[in-house]
This record gives sequence, structure tokens and C-alpha cells, in this order.
Amino acid sequence: MQLDIYRRPETDGRASYLAVPAGCPIPPEADNTDWQREASALELDEAAPELPMLGIQRPAEQLREKGYAITSLHRQPDEAPPASELGRQPQSLC
Repeated sequence: MQLDIYRRPETDGRASYLAVPAGCPIPPEADNTDWQREASALELDEAAPELPMLGIQRPAEQLREKGYAITSLHRQPDEAPPASELGRQPQSLC
């Protein structure tokens, strides 16, 4: 599954991340003007229990339940990973 990744700065130099299926809009309940696109069409291993560099636990389960996956408040990374580590790829359509 390919995901678009958005980043929102938090306090103390931490960040939250939001993942949505590539090419799809952020669902209204998660829409926030602070989200900025960080990567497009990032490939997700659907069997992965988490995306540790983004602080996202159970990404596939969250995507099935809510249509997006978001960083846990208790897992916010201290700083953003370099964009090259997020696997920037061309955007696909929803």
C-alpha cells in the first residue's frame, strides 16, 4: 500500500505524522491546516506492526478503521527523519 505522509510540528522539537492512502485527501476529522506534506507514495509493508521513524503504531489497522494513521502522542519522534529516508516517490491516484 502506498501512503502520503504529512508532518505537523509539536512542542519541544517533536513532530506528529499523518499517513493517508496515496492521492487521497486527509479525512475531515483529521484535517488541520498545520499538516504539511512530507512524502508522497511511500510504500507500506502491510504486515509491519509500526512505522517507528514516524511514531505510528498499527498503521494498517488504523488505516482500515479510520482511513488514516497518526502518530501516538507517546511515540512522537524527537526530530523529523530526512525526506530521503521516507522514500519520496511519484504520487499515485486515490
